Amino acid sequence: MVDYVFERHLSGGILLPANKTTSTALPIHRGFVPTKLVLALHQHRGNAAEPVVAVGERVLKGQTVAAASAAPSAAVHAGTSGWVRAIEERSVLGGHGVRPSLCIVIESDGRDERVPAALSWPGEIAAQRDAIRAAGIVGLGGAVYPTADKLATPVPVQTLIVNGAECEPYISCDDMLMRENAAKIITNTLLLTNVLAAPRAIIAIERDKPQAMEAIEAAAQAADDARLKLAEVPTIYPAGGEKQLVELLTGEEVPSGRYPGEFGYVCQNVGTAYAVQRLRAQREPLVTRVVTVTGGGVKKPQNIEAPIGTPIAELVALCGGYNEGVTRLIAGGSMMGYALPDDETPITKATNCIIAALADEVRTDMHEWPCIRCGDCAMVCPSRLLPQDLLVAATTSDFASLHTLGLQDCIECGCCDVICPSQIMLTERFRIAKRSIAAREARIPVTSPGQD
Repeated sequence: MVDYVFERHLSGGILLPANKTTSTALPIHRGFVPTKLVLALHQHRGNAAEPVVAVGERVLKGQTVAAASAAPSAAVHAGTSGWVRAIEERSVLGGHGVRPSLCIVIESDGRDERVPAALSWPGEIAAQRDAIRAAGIVGLGGAVYPTADKLATPVPVQTLIVNGAECEPYISCDDMLMRENAAKIITNTLLLTNVLAAPRAIIAIERDKPQAMEAIEAAAQAADDARLKLAEVPTIYPAGGEKQLVELLTGEEVPSGRYPGEFGYVCQNVGTAYAVQRLRAQREPLVTRVVTVTGGGVKKPQNIEAPIGTPIAELVALCGGYNEGVTRLIAGGSMMGYALPDDETPITKATNCIIAALADEVRTDMHEWPCIRCGDCAMVCPSRLLPQDLLVAATTSDFASLHTLGLQDCIECGCCDVICPSQIMLTERFRIAKRSIAAREARIPVTSPGQD
């Protein structure tokens, strides 16, 4: 019998239409070989990987093309066989939009030939972390923090949380992964539990994913490990946020400016667990990820196991192409995603969803009215902030007040945007304010104690 963890009350959040049924009607499409790959060397948090191949060189699937640099970092590998045609700056997905990055461009030869014995899985735990770094594995829930560095916690771990909540609308890659690969996810959840020496592991799944829960529960029962717990979390956005999930499952609030790892909680996405399992069992680095391609503008929405670096246009073509009337192309979900300039942009390790949205799926009226101080935004804020006051501080560039009001704790979930009766684009204001603060701090010299 599998034990269940009963969640606490989630602060804030909103109920949203899931818009996931169309992309879950088909199984995950596997075995796709693109015509080219554009591999960003800085598609994870931390330091960019360093190229170890040259233009004109033929590479094989799974071959390291850029090695991890100083931690935190992660290696980058070829997702198919072919020829290195360029090492140059390209526009790729990253942060909150498209940004430039040094990239390795590979022209596929169509053979999809693998490199033999690309990696190994050592027995020592410290060496296993090094293997995870060399395999290029990062958090696949969107944060893309190098997994090896996240596993090196500053305090003893009390709970590993495997995040299968997937609360954002439209995205269904984790749902389908759990349905089809439950046993592998369970196996690696227990492996990560061993790596962390954690006394328990909780797999959290939203209640609107009954098929995924059924598959995971069956696999957990077969594993029969007392450390393993399951949790059905409420279908409320953004229940899958890292700090929100920790509080929901444990009742412990992670303070401002701190991280769950400092308190003995490590969160890993189910896709990350699956990637580590493939490294351990098949010696495969992270060369593919499951991407949801959906929206009313796609003829055949589905999930695709896509080689990282694949241009979005090739994924849409695999889904039958576009329907007429596409208004916006979005990377990510409808809440935290961002608009793309074109479909030539390649996917990265962070790309979990592509939405080809019709006019009725996106906001097209950008007119805003003055704030009426209704307080609705504060009621739904999962970080317990006061967005209406943050708006005033952001508008006046009051950096001291932005810090006092906790702008750094805004997870940019967009709940305040949805609920605002004045249709104020609060989240975008806060993103701009964060960038302004970062730019301002970069210009201010840091002095040591005792200096003027």
